[in-house]
Amino acid sequence: MDGVLRRRAGVLERLLHHEHEPVRVRVCQPAPDTVLFGALAASRWAAAHGIERMRFALAVDEDLDSFRKRFERDPLIGSSLRRRPWLRVTRRPEPFEALAWAVCEQLIEFERAAAIERRVVYRLGRSWRSPDGTLLRDLPSAATLAAVAPARLESFDLAGARALALRRVAREVASGRVDLHHPDHERGWARLRAIPHVGAWTVEMLALYGQGRHDQLPAGDVGLLKLVGRMLSGGDPKARVGEREVRAFFAPYGRWAALAAAHLIG
Repeated sequence: MDGVLRRRAGVLERLLHHEHEPVRVRVCQPAPDTVLFGALAASRWAAAHGIERMRFALAVDEDLDSFRKRFERDPLIGSSLRRRPWLRVTRRPEPFEALAWAVCEQLIEFERAAAIERRVVYRLGRSWRSPDGTLLRDLPSAATLAAVAPARLESFDLAGARALALRRVAREVASGRVDLHHPDHERGWARLRAIPHVGAWTVEMLALYGQGRHDQLPAGDVGLLKLVGRMLSGGDPKARVGEREVRAFFAPYGRWAALAAAHLIG
């Protein structure tokens, strides 16, 4: 894990920021159909922002009725959908977080990427100690990462090209040239794709995990390349396909492609 989300005694806890103001958000589920959110902040606006972003991250307000009705008898995902109608794609509270971590996770194994992310959080991130003494951490802001020397990022084991890409995407966001919260997502994606070493997979990870776009499937994900290869080959565990085959495989699910993939992977 990247060191920002805590789980203790069934309670999720996360430090977020509304502009420069820290917000401590706690979430628990006392009953199957009940999710409780609480926030501690200096202002009501910051507390409301923190709760709204964690509601987005956990997708509790997402209406999946049309997805269920359309695919509950689907030969591939119908069984999973009937068994787990509650399944959702867990997201990042802030889109910049999804973007930054996607850059860090390019072309490396999960454990190494997670270690890099922890170093970014602990050495560059924001921390806050709550009134009860709990120390919580959040990612550095886009402005902070925009000002970091690539060599510093490389010292965290981030490859040189990825360090440059991370600083460049941070500069685009910090300057306002890319507004990740703007409803016209495609405009921001196009500007990000113009940055060297920011390809389709990175933008799709941002779209899915930072902006809630189920139609944007990270088709270059190794797990999906292997999953679709295995299914198309009739079960060969060594089979693997390309991104084009992955996109074609999930095309029948349209705007729900990524959620369909979550049912198959899980």
